[in-house]
Amino acid sequence: MQLADRRALVAVLRGSFILMMCCWGASVRAADWPIFRGNPALTGVATGALPAKPALLWTFKTGGPVKSSAVIGGGKVFIGSNDGQVHALEFDSGREAWAFKAGSAVQAPPLLANHSVFVGSADGIFYALDASNGRQLWKYATDGKILASANAVPFGDGPPRILVGSYDFKLYCFNATNGVPIWTYETGNYINGSCAVAGGRAIFGGCDALVHVLDVATGEKVKEIDAGAYIAASAALAGNRAFFGHYDNEFLCVDLNEGKVLWRYHDLDFPYMSAAAVTDERVIFGGHDKALHCVDRATGKSLWKFPTGGKVESSPVVAGGKIVFGSDDGFVYMVSLQEGKQLWSYEIGQAVASSPAVADEKIVIGSDDGSVYCFGAKI
Repeated sequence: MQLADRRALVAVLRGSFILMMCCWGASVRAADWPIFRGNPALTGVATGALPAKPALLWTFKTGGPVKSSAVIGGGKVFIGSNDGQVHALEFDSGREAWAFKAGSAVQAPPLLANHSVFVGSADGIFYALDASNGRQLWKYATDGKILASANAVPFGDGPPRILVGSYDFKLYCFNATNGVPIWTYETGNYINGSCAVAGGRAIFGGCDALVHVLDVATGEKVKEIDAGAYIAASAALAGNRAFFGHYDNEFLCVDLNEGKVLWRYHDLDFPYMSAAAVTDERVIFGGHDKALHCVDRATGKSLWKFPTGGKVESSPVVAGGKIVFGSDDGFVYMVSLQEGKQLWSYEIGQAVASSPAVADEKIVIGSDDGSVYCFGAKI
């Protein structure tokens, strides 16, 4: 690992935390998880550690499968459900604080920013809710479903800007306070994954098989990089590089400055829909080949592969030398970062496509059984 790349990753993570502090407000803590993948660069790395053998602390039953992923802040857990609601739960007990009824299934992970909850629904409506009580602040109707999390960008002394993609082929940039679109950028196909933000740029892949690099202030195109197949997963950013998988059975690393593919990883002929976790030396991601993969960040060379009994669309999170993720085989797993050795598992019994949120040494994750689960040190 080159010293320059290490410094770049540290800068990205430090900048991501400062961005979260600015966008969420004084109540956010370093241990919170206010955005899908933990930070605006979507690296999937949590602060702190995890217990050796996490215990089930609480569960909450919703009225439908939970494919959304949780965010955590202000002592609450926020998560969507196919029951058409956004649920706010007390982090310490799992008791429901409030619920907001959307017009259809909420599979997108929420975003916490500007003391608000931002989330899209399957009927294409993007909502802003008061985080304290669930009251609707504003909504905006796109022309396609919204399945991915939004991201937030601080902007001068004013409210942050909120970025979210839709199946109407567009990436939207909203004023966080009033929902007025500041700019939109149209692509050639669906936008399924979340938009990552770093260094004044917004980076996302699309079903048009392109990696789009935009100026976050203006929405103007900086660069397009041909990935060769449509991209359903969210990209993770580190060291001026983007890491993501696509539907033609490859995982890629692209140089955002030079606009070229640096390496490609291919194992079996199965697509990669999971977003990657990126550390200073490793990249970890799930596949439809029923496995979690770990590769060398610099070269893409395989370091280890952990098999499960079902496809892995859940996006892994790294915390203190451990990795936690879900699988369609109905288990939540924890494996070691160094060797990919299984350290712990919990059988839920139905598919776990939801991605874990990690805060205060606890894990929050949803399942197709309609429940939200919280694991942590045994009380």
